[in-house]
Amino acid sequence: MAARIRKVTVASVRLWGRDLGAVAWDEPRGVGNFEYEPAFVRQGWAVAPLMMPVRAGIFSFPALNRETFHGLPGLLADALPDRFGNRLIDLWLTRQGRAPGDFTPVERLCYMGTRGMGALEFKPALGPAPGESVPVEVAELTELASDILRHQANWAVKFKGAKAEALNAIIRVGTSAGGNRAKAVIAWNPQTEEVRSGQVQAPEGFEPWILKFDGVNDAALGDPKGFGRIEFAYHKMARAAAIVMSDCRLLEESGRAHFMTRRFDRDRSGGKIHVQSLCALGHYDFNASGEHGYEQAFAAIQRLNLGHEAMQEMFRRMVFNVLARNQDDHTRNIAFLLEQNGPWRLSPAFDLTWSFNPAGSWTSRHEMSVNGKRDEFTRDDLSTVAQQFGIKDANDLIEQVASAVADWPRHAKEAAVSAAHQKEIARTHRLALAMRRGGRARRSKH
Repeated sequence: MAARIRKVTVASVRLWGRDLGAVAWDEPRGVGNFEYEPAFVRQGWAVAPLMMPVRAGIFSFPALNRETFHGLPGLLADALPDRFGNRLIDLWLTRQGRAPGDFTPVERLCYMGTRGMGALEFKPALGPAPGESVPVEVAELTELASDILRHQANWAVKFKGAKAEALNAIIRVGTSAGGNRAKAVIAWNPQTEEVRSGQVQAPEGFEPWILKFDGVNDAALGDPKGFGRIEFAYHKMARAAAIVMSDCRLLEESGRAHFMTRRFDRDRSGGKIHVQSLCALGHYDFNASGEHGYEQAFAAIQRLNLGHEAMQEMFRRMVFNVLARNQDDHTRNIAFLLEQNGPWRLSPAFDLTWSFNPAGSWTSRHEMSVNGKRDEFTRDDLSTVAQQFGIKDANDLIEQVASAVADWPRHAKEAAVSAAHQKEIARTHRLALAMRRGGRARRSKH
């Protein structure tokens, strides 16, 4: 069975139908060496402008944290699956008779092939054939996702029949969405609410969405059942703060409410948009808690010449994360988009949700600092960042966000967040630091 998956050491990287370059895996050093295609150099598209300007020569970054970048440049490491996606790939490899530990990062890129987030594509394709867009049963996939996170990679080796088909379905839709939480890339019809696999072209009327499984038992992350409702309430609260987000919905079944968000890496016609996280663009390690600050996000916006509106938008997001206790605010949760023949722009906000565990190793404090702090902020910390980057109307922006967060009870009620979660979350909000002398955060008018 192992012969089905040939060993690959060199992969071609493509973007919008053109050869971007190639990456070769250096086994002894555990590093991927990348070089732009000469024709692409002449084209001059700046696909990784901060760390990999388009020029001749080899790009190699052996000093980057292997846990985060896996020996690859940030441009390519961003296209790798994360924790849940890698669990699915390991399952697939084990069923094919290939040891997961022998499957290199370059081969994992080839597994993604044309199915990854963003616009980068990799050849030769090593993953299972994509097939056609077919209906999927969300309830069945949810149960299977929970099982996958509880078991080792060899757990499903002998699956046959219906179980094997269900496993193949979640492998098709669950490997490319990114992030640690269990997700699926789906095609969703807003009129019929039918869900199909989203890795290939879906019938007319279907749109590209990402679904986060609700109620999946994951001991490492400790998500409660009902987390989808919390994130949906935060989506509504962020939009009330004038933060730009893609459309979001809840898909309800069997007492669960799965959070869904429309993909921003696909345009209305299904065309692919190049995406790079702040982690990838600046080689800012998202696993290095506290080593990076929001100031680096503002500096990246300046270097990309995104304009003052993008600076104000980023400031809103920073203030929102601080006031609303989204402490999982690492460098992979900020992204930038590049459309073919277009300029760089800030992506819509994503992963805006309550993320606070005072006893946790990741979310007891903020992942990114504000004015050098990860906790115990004051309003002056927010103002200092605004002054440093010349952000206009900072006080008004703080008030706008504080007003939306003060309205948490309404947003939570509309999303049917449980009373216990409503109270627990409200107690952790930092509305006091947004108050001016003798003032209070005002609720938004509606």
